Amino acid sequence: MKKLCMFTTILLCSFILAACSNSDQESKEVKLTVSAAASLKDALDEIKQHYEKEHPDVSLTFNYGSSGSLKQQILQGAPVDLFFSAAIEPYNELVEKGIIEEGTNLLGNELALIVPKNNSSIKRFEDLAAEEIHKMSIGTPETVPAGLYAKETLERMNLWEAVESKLVYAKDVRQVLSYVETGNVDAGIVYKTDALVSDKVKIAATADESIHAPIMYPVGVIKESQNYDAAKSFYQYLQSENAIKVFEAYGFTVK
Repeated sequence: MKKLCMFTTILLCSFILAACSNSDQESKEVKLTVSAAASLKDALDEIKQHYEKEHPDVSLTFNYGSSGSLKQQILQGAPVDLFFSAAIEPYNELVEKGIIEEGTNLLGNELALIVPKNNSSIKRFEDLAAEEIHKMSIGTPETVPAGLYAKETLERMNLWEAVESKLVYAKDVRQVLSYVETGNVDAGIVYKTDALVSDKVKIAATADESIHAPIMYPVGVIKESQNYDAAKSFYQYLQSENAIKVFEAYGFTVK
């Protein structure tokens, strides 16, 4: 009887210790939130898989959207650990306000005119002015960097007045891509990397880099991050050879 009691006590203690150990492990998991431009989704989703496999104590959550909207969320106090922008202006504003502690300009991209796969009437930007082209889409210039680059490109090519009435504005580049994929518009302007992830569209033309502002993707750590050290480690990983290979595979250029 004494032996049975002793065995039961030991077994109970083992369960308690195991439960405490599991609780400690769970409490040590770090959850990082990264606000990132929508055009980075495919590359970052793949990087997430690699990083979490190498760092089982870290869980990554990505909040994708237009860089301008993400910037506003951060300014309003959204709990974010890193910001990965598709334009330098939203990023610089957060730096100037002391919100971003450390960062770098990491990637570049190209601006592409896309059309549905079966479209053969649009082969260059100038074709957008034709009467048979009824609708085209770009991101809202005030909040979507790709939309701002698109507007700048169309203005520089003296096409803005001819196409302005045809424009369907989108909340981010992925919505533009969706409009073209579904045939809701005749054409759209997105980043080259967005066009490359879809088998429902084709690139009709790419914009000359000299007619729009440089496309830059800066990334930085939020100063008030509750997980600053872990955020900085992921920030450094984004600049590693393994991460760079993923970005390049999706069509980004590395600065």
